[in-house]
Amino acid sequence: MTTTYSGPARLFLADGACVTGMASLSTNQRGGLNGWGGTFRPDEVTEELSNAGEGLQLELPYDRSGTVAVTRVRKLLATQVLMSFVGSGPPPF
Repeated sequence: MTTTYSGPARLFLADGACVTGMASLSTNQRGGLNGWGGTFRPDEVTEELSNAGEGLQLELPYDRSGTVAVTRVRKLLATQVLMSFVGSGPPPF
């Protein structure tokens, strides 16, 4: 069974900086592997965000959060990026 979340989120970088944006998340249960991941589209792109990798916290409404690691950053427009990541631990949704 797949569980999904799509909506507002905040991404906390390793240095404590907070970036708001929209997340689209889902669980994947393939071959006994329980994991989750998705994408995050930040409202604003910063230098710190461009260099983000691991040790990030994605916080959803109602104070639910999970640890994520960036797997890919793709430019959408001159001022927008779409970050793909994989989560570790239980999904926050």
